[in-house]
Amino acid sequence: MIRGLYNWTLSLAAHPRALWALAAVSFVESSVFPIPPDVMLIPMILATPHRAWLIATVCTVASVAGALLGYAIGAYAFAALGEPILEALGKADRIPAFQAYFTEWGSWAVLIAGLTPFPFKVMTILSGAAGLSLPVFVVSSIVARGLRFFFVAALLRRFGDPIRDFIERRLGFLSIAFVATLLGGFLLLRYL
Repeated sequence: MIRGLYNWTLSLAAHPRALWALAAVSFVESSVFPIPPDVMLIPMILATPHRAWLIATVCTVASVAGALLGYAIGAYAFAALGEPILEALGKADRIPAFQAYFTEWGSWAVLIAGLTPFPFKVMTILSGAAGLSLPVFVVSSIVARGLRFFFVAALLRRFGDPIRDFIERRLGFLSIAFVATLLGGFLLLRYL
């Protein structure tokens, strides 16, 4: 079953409309969606390594556009939308701490969240709620998301065949590891 899903994902990644789907996932992930765009980014680059830079660019631009939506939710609709999203992620009780954190660290908080597996949507919504400077937020988001997605693209473009071979030989183990990591990340979020 996992092998079939993997093959289906790779074939979908090579589909002519795959870039639109990646853009949609990247956009909503930065503001409300819990699954990172890497689940599409990686197979798309593995399926079409000659398009790695285009794929990373689409992912970055859509992610930053989605980050602006997250910022707007935090700045203008925090009570109606931002708080329920943060509650669903187990972060609503941390709002005062995040506001103090933004006062001290500002753009560094956005950079760190944009580069790591930490849910970027939490940082985008809280950036708006805390009133982080919009230009600082935009530049930090572009740098963080660009570094993250272009780094992945560079690695996969350079080492794509060995990585693809590694994934295909250890697909079962890697699937279990991915699910465990994803669940661990959600559990970690509950306690941060």
